[in-house]
Amino acid sequence: MASKEGGMAFSRKSYKLTSDAERSRVTGIVHEKLLSDYLHRVFASPDHRPAAATSRKPLNFQNLPEHLDQLLHVDDKEEEESQEQVEGRLGPSTVVLDHTGGFEGLLLVDDDLLGVIGHSNFGTIRSTTCVYKGKWIYEVLISSQGLMQIGWCTINCRFNQEEGVGDTHNSYAYDGNRVRKWNVTTTNYGKAWAAGDIVSCLIDLDEGTLSFSLNGVSLGTAFENLSRGLGMAYFPAISLSFKESVAFNFGSRPLRYPVAGYRPLQDPPSTSLVRAQRLLGCFRAVLSVELDPVEGRLVEKESSEWQLQGQPTVLLTLAHIFHHFAPLLCEVYVVEAVLMSFLLGVVEAGPPKQAQTVVHHVLDLLWLFMEDYEVQDCLKQLMMSLLRLYRFSPIVPDLSLQIHYLRLTIAILSHEKSRKFLLSNVLFDVLRSVVFFYIKSPLRVEEAGLQELIPTTWWPHRSPREGKEEVREETSEERLRRRAYERGCQRLKKRIEVVEELQVQILKLLLNNKDNNGGEASRYIFLTKFRKFLQENASGRGNTPMLCPPEYMVCFLHRLISALRFYWDEYKASKPRTSFSEEAYVPPQIFYNGKVDYFDLQRLGGLLSHLRKTLKDDLASKANILIDPLELQATTMDDLDEDEEPAPAAAQVPRTAAVSLMTPRRPLSASEKVKVRTLSAEQRTREDIEGSQWNEGLLVGRPPEEPEHPLTENSLLEVLDGVVMMYNLSVHQQLGKMVGVSDDVNEYAMALRDTEDKLRRCPKRRKDILAELSKSQKVFSEKLDHLSRRLAWVHAAVYSQEKMQDIYWLLRVCLRTIEHGDRTGSLFAFMPEFYLSVAINSYSALKNYFSPVHSMEELPGYEETLTRLAAILAKHFADTRIVGTDIRDSLMQALASYVCYPNSLRAVERIPEEQRIAMVRNLLAPYEQRPWAQTNWILVRLWRGCGFGYRYTRLPHLLKTKPEDASLPSLQKPCPSTLLQQHMADLLREGPDVAPSFLNSVLNQLNWAFSEFIGMIQEIQQAAERLERNFVDSRQLKVCATCFDLSVSLLRVLEMTITLVPEIFLDWARPTSEMLLRRLAQLLNQVLNRVTAERNLFDRVVTLRLPGLESVDHYPILVAVTGILVRLLVHGPASGTERATSVLLADPCFQLRSISYLLGQPEPPAPGTALPAPDRKHFSLQSYTDYINVEELAQVEQMLAHLTSASAQVAAASLPTSEEDLCPICYAHPISAVFQPCGHKSCKACIDQHLMNNKDCFFCKATIVSVEDWDKAAHASATSSAA
Repeated sequence: MASKEGGMAFSRKSYKLTSDAERSRVTGIVHEKLLSDYLHRVFASPDHRPAAATSRKPLNFQNLPEHLDQLLHVDDKEEEESQEQVEGRLGPSTVVLDHTGGFEGLLLVDDDLLGVIGHSNFGTIRSTTCVYKGKWIYEVLISSQGLMQIGWCTINCRFNQEEGVGDTHNSYAYDGNRVRKWNVTTTNYGKAWAAGDIVSCLIDLDEGTLSFSLNGVSLGTAFENLSRGLGMAYFPAISLSFKESVAFNFGSRPLRYPVAGYRPLQDPPSTSLVRAQRLLGCFRAVLSVELDPVEGRLVEKESSEWQLQGQPTVLLTLAHIFHHFAPLLCEVYVVEAVLMSFLLGVVEAGPPKQAQTVVHHVLDLLWLFMEDYEVQDCLKQLMMSLLRLYRFSPIVPDLSLQIHYLRLTIAILSHEKSRKFLLSNVLFDVLRSVVFFYIKSPLRVEEAGLQELIPTTWWPHRSPREGKEEVREETSEERLRRRAYERGCQRLKKRIEVVEELQVQILKLLLNNKDNNGGEASRYIFLTKFRKFLQENASGRGNTPMLCPPEYMVCFLHRLISALRFYWDEYKASKPRTSFSEEAYVPPQIFYNGKVDYFDLQRLGGLLSHLRKTLKDDLASKANILIDPLELQATTMDDLDEDEEPAPAAAQVPRTAAVSLMTPRRPLSASEKVKVRTLSAEQRTREDIEGSQWNEGLLVGRPPEEPEHPLTENSLLEVLDGVVMMYNLSVHQQLGKMVGVSDDVNEYAMALRDTEDKLRRCPKRRKDILAELSKSQKVFSEKLDHLSRRLAWVHAAVYSQEKMQDIYWLLRVCLRTIEHGDRTGSLFAFMPEFYLSVAINSYSALKNYFSPVHSMEELPGYEETLTRLAAILAKHFADTRIVGTDIRDSLMQALASYVCYPNSLRAVERIPEEQRIAMVRNLLAPYEQRPWAQTNWILVRLWRGCGFGYRYTRLPHLLKTKPEDASLPSLQKPCPSTLLQQHMADLLREGPDVAPSFLNSVLNQLNWAFSEFIGMIQEIQQAAERLERNFVDSRQLKVCATCFDLSVSLLRVLEMTITLVPEIFLDWARPTSEMLLRRLAQLLNQVLNRVTAERNLFDRVVTLRLPGLESVDHYPILVAVTGILVRLLVHGPASGTERATSVLLADPCFQLRSISYLLGQPEPPAPGTALPAPDRKHFSLQSYTDYINVEELAQVEQMLAHLTSASAQVAAASLPTSEEDLCPICYAHPISAVFQPCGHKSCKACIDQHLMNNKDCFFCKATIVSVEDWDKAAHASATSSAA
């Protein structure tokens, strides 16, 4: 109110009483008796005892102020009690956290000095008020469930970054993270807390005891015999680790769980509460009674039927009430204890429609009779209280508390003026309003009442084993349990869906764009706040505590998708030419016209400033957009000024790009071109977003490939873009994290099954073992009961069919957006990277996180979606428009994973032939300057299942070990693609340079990978042989195993190449065939010699079986080499076999015993050496009959016989060669080539291999122009004849 003095001169609106004439005129509106009855009815005495009509004093507006003062008078005794300094407490009456001197470490304290966030290792802070006598209580709202110690300490306690509350004498703490209590020493105490819980800290200094409660349930006495007496006073205090956060309530708000006999540290405003309750009674009376001047009587009515009809008597009555009520509604305690309780009672008492009507009446009257700043402060406190109540309310089976709080929120936000104020100033600025869209997951199943809701538990019984899945018939008892469990899950899901629908209603209110009567519509206010919210969460420079928790973001995403699709389809119904939400995508011009700010997020083509400079001509020609030269100059200066410290994200204002527009619908002269202003997100209007005549708003700069008719309202496109960004920020990671509950169920189920097996096998006489096993069985069963109920919650709230459809819709949105962006040519580079990331990750989530409860195959258009994603991966993994290393790696890894599964591999085969061939061509490009390991992995997966002994899923020696994750792509069953193999063969035959460049890079990488592997296992062996105890670095072991796996996969790619196109190596009419074959033979011999030598380095490291080197074994590498040799020496034509044999035997490293080793024929001991141990096992392919068939073994035996015969013939026919005639590079082959013009010589194999990578001479570094054949005898005869 503008005037708060004792007199009743109202200066509010038009309701003034300034003269006697006016007073009499107003009081004459209704009969004096009726007016008196009405005022007595409204302003009844506090004890509600109606006085007799004959004995009571007539009331009118002249004597009403005096009557109201008497009504609001608080007894002197009550007032003295409320103002009296309470004995036993020292310090300010308003209790807050001591941010000036009572802390240790780095902490972030909220503006109200009640919330705190840890920003160092273990920071500590205490309150400003202490107690030394009496019984006291305060509450702590747990915002995060990490490491914290909450309790009491004295002023003499000294803390540091390692020791906090409870770690020193005279400090006591409860730690719900570790479920312990602390006072120098520690013991088990209490229960585990979770985010959203409330801890009550109680101290009784009369008895010397200290206790805690969790959500109103006492945890028992924690400490006794507290030190008391002179100088002993206890402060509330907390120690918390980095990023942990809490909020204190010392009594500034009503306690959630008051305890009889204990006082809050801060006294409630008793006088204000009494007056507010009495005024609320008067206000409720106004809403429940109506004047009937015609009949001259009072009519009782329901509050929902009450109407403000402009009656002066009612208006003046309300003005008197709010004259006293308005100041009280600015107090936090009164708002929560009085106004909030009243509104919640309204919501709980009647149906939603009636409750909403009453709340609207209340809000209308608040805005009418209170000053704007008073209403705004009251609404702010009201929403903050409502948010706290919703966030920290306990989970009950019917979720009734959450439903009531959400209904009240809807009722408040459906009031247009209140909604716009809250949206503009409170929801995203003061509150983390996304809390309203979160449904807290119950960690304590019992307290949430899930036992009553899901009385019967069930969990899947799986027995996955390598090579076979054990299918066990479900018993009738298990079937009954499963069905009962599923019914319970459905009951839970229906209750959660009620809450979700209310949350969607809130977002529908915030996205309303029809409420533009009094300023900007709600949707455009929401867009500004939503963009800022995204920026705070996207920017790495942002204030970390402001980040939205991932679990909140998941719920927010799903509710926003529901509201967005509702408005999208509603617009389609009114505008038939637009699109349904099922066909939604983000048009490409949004990415380059600068109308939507993407902060510092990376684009596919690099930095935005770089793209504007390099693609400005394309923007002008394709999209009719001109970049302002001043903008280009500004961005250039920004690029140079790298040393300037960036501003915090919260201080940065999202700005649109400065562009000039040439509208393509009609020709424009130079003077008609429109300059688009550079606007901050807050300055944008509806016209800037939605557009108007000759202005397309967000869609300015439409490329010719895009349709002319709009998809939907432009504002919804920006919301859709934000939804995609949200998924990328944290939703995907959280979806993966929640899978942990299902993994825990599987692990415990396996442990229970093993225990039950042991119980059945255990002899009856071993009662001690039986008792222990029974105890373990009980523990596992109880844990599974708990986890299965929790899993039901997770499936209903996170992994339900509806949530799966949301993620699937988002995947399809990204696919369409990428496809449309791709059509713009070079402008595709402007697309933010996160669109590709979301397409990849959302598919991964659908495939891995929602199964086995829901299968992706059930979704409509599943195969078409797989094919479209396959086409995108196949095209863009080598797209030159994409420059970011991380996104290129992600695309490559996604394609590598894609070809591991039959369904997705078939999708790759379904894409157009032209795209398939282009993909394989990119895979065969030389490996330099790109992630060749992933490329090689893709090629190997296309071959796996076709190679020699290459039909395994897991290596034979690993069958007895449990895989870390059976869903990994590498552990999938072989599914080769003959179609893609054929494309590879055709391309290798196609041109003279494709095969040599590809194979040269494969052989180079094989040489590097295997050499690195050998070097590393030498270091590992040396470390293992040292006498002193030492540890091999786990990272070194991982790199070593990776090099081995790469060597095997490269060998398999060579096997595939030789199988598909043997002429590349065996047709010596090709200029590079002989060189490639010699290099291949050299590498194969090197691998065989290193792996097959008796008691060699490889053997010793394999025998160690070090963790991290599990994949290193004889089988994978030897069968890969064997596959290549069999293809060369057995399957090839006679001429090819002869050439391959001669090259292999001509290599100085060839040893026949390496081939014999494959069939278990040991090397004969050298003279003078000890015989091998008789029990020593020798490797033999014949031992792997499950992996190598009889035909393949026969081929190996045929190869061994052939090489034995051929090597004997070569040994008999070979003549000694003088050293001076050997190649000076390899000393393995005779000199056969001379370089021109320098005249130096080597063998053909060495110079051909050298020229693949370098054109300089080995010796003199002169550029080699040509290479000519050289024969010593011919050269000698030519020299003699010349002489």
